[in-house]
Amino acid sequence: MRLSVRRNSRANPLLAVLAVSAAAVTALAVPSSASAAPAAPAAPAAVDCASGHICFWTGANFTGSKCSWDVADPDWQSGSIRCSWAATTNVKSVWNAGTSSSSGVAYYRGANYSDRVGCTRQQHGGNLAGTYKVRSHRWISGSCG
Repeated sequence: MRLSVRRNSRANPLLAVLAVSAAAVTALAVPSSASAAPAAPAAPAAVDCASGHICFWTGANFTGSKCSWDVADPDWQSGSIRCSWAATTNVKSVWNAGTSSSSGVAYYRGANYSDRVGCTRQQHGGNLAGTYKVRSHRWISGSCG
C-alpha cells in the first residue's frame, strides 16, 4: 500500500517570510567588525622606546639592535649621538614615542636631512621596507604622509 502526503502550499510562503525576518534582525543586532570604531594607537607591549624618543631597530617587530634619540640628528654616523650600525645595516622597524606638538619624525638616507625615505607620526610605528639605511632624522610640523 502506498501513501501520499500532501503539503499545505500556504505554509511555504509564511516560513520564507519568517526566515528572512529572522536573518534581518540578526544582521542588525550583531555589528560587523568593519563598523567598529578603530582603537587608539598604542605601542605594542614589547616596544622598548622611552617617552619622547624616536627609536629605530635593525630587525622587524622592534627587534635587533636599537638606536634612539630625543632630538633631531643630522648625521647618525658623526653626530652627537652615534648609531653604531647605521653605516652597515638597514633599518627594519621604527617607533615614534614623541610627545611634542610635532606631527611626526621624518627620516633620510643622507646626512643633513637629504633624500627623505619616510616619516612616522607621533605614537605610531611598525615595520619598514628594510631596503635602506637611515643617516639622519628630524621632528617635523608638516605632512607626515
